[in-house]
Amino acid sequence: MERKGIISVGNWIVDSVKFIEVFPKKGNLTTIVGQDEGLGGCAHNVLADLASLKSGLPLYAGGCIGDDDHGKMCLDACDRLGIDRSNLKVLKGESTSYTDVMSEVSGDASRTFFHCRGANAKLTVEQVLSCKSNARIFHLGYLLLLDELDKEDPEYGVAAARALDGLQKQGYETSVDVVSEEGDRYRKVILPCLKYTDYLIINEVEAENCLGIALRKDGKVRLTEAEEAARQLLDLGVGKMVVIHFPEGGVVATKDGRSCSAPSFSPSREEIVSTVGAGDAFCAGALYAIHEGYDLEDLLDFAAACARFNLFSTTSTGGAPTLEVIKEFIKSRK
Repeated sequence: MERKGIISVGNWIVDSVKFIEVFPKKGNLTTIVGQDEGLGGCAHNVLADLASLKSGLPLYAGGCIGDDDHGKMCLDACDRLGIDRSNLKVLKGESTSYTDVMSEVSGDASRTFFHCRGANAKLTVEQVLSCKSNARIFHLGYLLLLDELDKEDPEYGVAAARALDGLQKQGYETSVDVVSEEGDRYRKVILPCLKYTDYLIINEVEAENCLGIALRKDGKVRLTEAEEAARQLLDLGVGKMVVIHFPEGGVVATKDGRSCSAPSFSPSREEIVSTVGAGDAFCAGALYAIHEGYDLEDLLDFAAACARFNLFSTTSTGGAPTLEVIKEFIKSRK
């Protein structure tokens, strides 16, 4: 049977977003001016954004959630969005992962995350490989935030690499996303996975940490250096394509030597409601474009448009548009 569709496996998180005037220094106070709650995490966000396209593409969910009200939120969301949830495992006695998100309403609308790992920490290699679907692309994320998959492996270097190798042997094209964090784990956890990854879709901070280089200079990302970073990640093992995105735009490079860059469709700072989930929206758009065979420039435009609409919502996926809306928007900008 021909494979079709996307399965997204990994983090399922309930985001509790608090809008604050400014992030305070340690020991100081700030005011919460509003709040909202919604589902987040790589697996959920990518699937919800893809489902909102209403393209008819088969979608499959996988991962671990708790047997609590938040876990029920995840199951209900899949049912509402028409996502196959047969690979979403409910773990007895575990809590569904959650994150308190502090989103500043002033300045650049930056956000800070306080995360409880919960059931996500229990997702194992065996559980990943037991996921069954007819999807063509298997998207796994966020690495660095999945404890069992981030563990050392004597043969592969890291457990996630073992899982990705197994997925490729099952016939999937593999895609990987990474969480942005401070620290030195990137090279230890991510680099061993690259040779088993067909599509790597990450932001400029994550690329910098993987390679130990600086892409942002004088406050701006240098496109030529971003493209070179994508090339380096291909040389380190990524099988088909690397996409690096950042607020100003994105770059893409392929194993067969093609590459291009494109600016973002970012609105003004005054128009931005929240940046929570914007990276996942870009990733969802890129995955859809890859699946549908878009050329590289159209891929970047489509992914950037998905990210743009996300900026008008307080939650991770509340701004997700339909396929028709995105196509009309891009057409209006050309």
